[in-house]
Amino acid sequence: MHVPHSRAGTDSVADTSAPVVAAQGDADSPPSGTHRPPQRRDLNGLRGVAIALVVVFHIWMGRVSGGVDVFLTLSGFFFTASLLRSAEAGASLNPFTRITRVLRRLGPPLLITLLAVAVASVFLLPRTRWADLGDQLVSGVFYYVNWQLATTANDYLAADPSVSPLQHLWSVAVQFQFYLLAIAVVFGLAWIRRTVRPDGLRSLRPQTFAAIFAVIAVVSFVYAADGVQRHQAWNYYDTGARLWEIMLGAAVAAVFAARSHGPTETSSRYPRSSSTVRSVLAVVGMTVIVGCGFVVDGVTAFPGPLALVPVLATIALIVAGSETAVAATLSNRFFAWVGSIAFPLYLWHWPLLIFYLSATGRPHADVLGGLGIIGASVALAWLTVRLVERPTQSSTFTPGRIAVTATATIAAVAVTAGSVGWNVYIDRSITAVQADGSVDELTHPGALELTDGIRVEPADISPPLYSAPEDLPVTTLEGCIADFETRDAICCTYGDVDSDRTIVLAGSSHAEHWVTALDTLGLRHGFKVVTFLKMGCPLSTDTMPMLGPNEYPDCLDWTQTVLADVAAMQPDYVFTTATRPREDVPGDYTPNWYASVWQQLIGDGVGILGVRDTPWLAYRAIDCLADGGTAASCGIPRDEALDPVNPALASSFQLPGFSALDLSDAVCDDTVCRVEQGNVLIYRDEHHLTATYVRTLTTELGRQIGSATGWWAGP
Repeated sequence: MHVPHSRAGTDSVADTSAPVVAAQGDADSPPSGTHRPPQRRDLNGLRGVAIALVVVFHIWMGRVSGGVDVFLTLSGFFFTASLLRSAEAGASLNPFTRITRVLRRLGPPLLITLLAVAVASVFLLPRTRWADLGDQLVSGVFYYVNWQLATTANDYLAADPSVSPLQHLWSVAVQFQFYLLAIAVVFGLAWIRRTVRPDGLRSLRPQTFAAIFAVIAVVSFVYAADGVQRHQAWNYYDTGARLWEIMLGAAVAAVFAARSHGPTETSSRYPRSSSTVRSVLAVVGMTVIVGCGFVVDGVTAFPGPLALVPVLATIALIVAGSETAVAATLSNRFFAWVGSIAFPLYLWHWPLLIFYLSATGRPHADVLGGLGIIGASVALAWLTVRLVERPTQSSTFTPGRIAVTATATIAAVAVTAGSVGWNVYIDRSITAVQADGSVDELTHPGALELTDGIRVEPADISPPLYSAPEDLPVTTLEGCIADFETRDAICCTYGDVDSDRTIVLAGSSHAEHWVTALDTLGLRHGFKVVTFLKMGCPLSTDTMPMLGPNEYPDCLDWTQTVLADVAAMQPDYVFTTATRPREDVPGDYTPNWYASVWQQLIGDGVGILGVRDTPWLAYRAIDCLADGGTAASCGIPRDEALDPVNPALASSFQLPGFSALDLSDAVCDDTVCRVEQGNVLIYRDEHHLTATYVRTLTTELGRQIGSATGWWAGP
């Protein structure tokens, strides 16, 4: 997916996290008679503070609060402490028993929330969003929604009506995945120890586990730091990048286990330090956690090195102990109560916010609306604790536990079956669209309505709105475009593959969507089309390209490889985009670094066909149309999207061998760039053209290429 230049990073929300479900002592108790350390009520209160920050920042601030890092660190601390106690005490190492207990804690509240979101989405969200939501619902049920979001590059920044109501569940998945890893490491190594030396210790020493966790944390930290620079949209959701935050908490738990009977002992068991030092440590830690979101932009920085700020602040509060003034404050009834409803409060607040924005059409919640969302979230969280969480914690199969378990199971089946069924229906529609490689110009002229004056009566739009996101160019379908992480130059050939005349199509996905028309023209006029394409990467050599707010060094490496291959190939022309939308003001422009690439290519004896980029929207056209909008109201005024004169024309006068192509009049009329023209849908997302509409651009593109190259006259 190409990250929009004008809205980079706005596909999702600012920050969120799965609250620590074990903060008051893990439900998985060691064997009877085993020493159990007292609860750390202050850390449960810290959960309350963190969830309050998450909710407030989501609703009103549009910035990352740092709460996700607090929660993940506490998860590592408490859950690992419980595992170490069980292993050391000689408890059963059956991993399925422990996983079942975790699912019993997390599953029912999550599944009931998913069912509620699915039902609400049917009434409040346009049907064009159901396919993506269905994928997220299924991945939420099976705890891999973070990978689903990473794959679709949904970035966190701020809430708006187009954001998924399930965006926040990525961290629930990350937390559960950590639980599986922690169980495998602690119980697995303990089992090996007991098998090899049955008469010795029942588990490895805590110091050994501390070293293991520290090594994993270091590896993950390095990986996350690199990911911030390479592909932050993926990095934010990546379990491997997030793991270091949790593992630092796990390492602290192991260190404390080595010093005492358990890491949640009273302050007398904490590392020896003066009361004053511990108090200062607690004050600093609490201040950093509260202020983190105001100072650090976690959207672009977490889970990279700057995430050390909230993580180390959380560890500082753990180390400071339970007898400081800060700990006493966090242990009061209010924070303890908020901490007790933290998990369901987290689950409910985000969908309520998104549905509120969708229903009201507002881009942000105002003060009263936000207070209403908080009130409703708290009420639902309280009901969830009383009616869902507490019954499932019963050690016996009480009527309440049976009822909640049955309801959660039905919710999981209903959500999965409904989502899969809808997506099967959509997939069949998409297959039909991709199998049909032509359009009927008599009923669906598309761009020909603008360029050739063909007028037709309104008919069903093609492709259908539900199928539009998959109306893709052949290069995507055949894997001929490099993804964000690929530096190799993937090369494919279309058109007349045996011709001696060659046009190289090179650049980002905005160059890619022209391949549909170029392929047809190549077959018609006898030239081959060789593609070098990479997601989000226009050709660039002397300026660092950006992927949203982050640098994109892989794009530079890829461009150098492509330019070397093109110089060796010696094609007749390189076809590439010649303009970009301005970020903060209307219109488009030609960057100087585009011209630098063109000069290099021309110096190598290669001509340039520079096509003006098509207008970019800030939203999905199909959602707007499905919500009752029209082709014009869902479009964008021409003077907002485009300059009056093609900015690339200057290069055609300054650079011999450069030809400027401009198909703006085949997408926009004099005043507006619509999202549908001649019964054909123009956009498949916010800013990429449908393959169907590009087919209707073939005639006009043929006229302009024929004129620029002199290879033929006419379309």
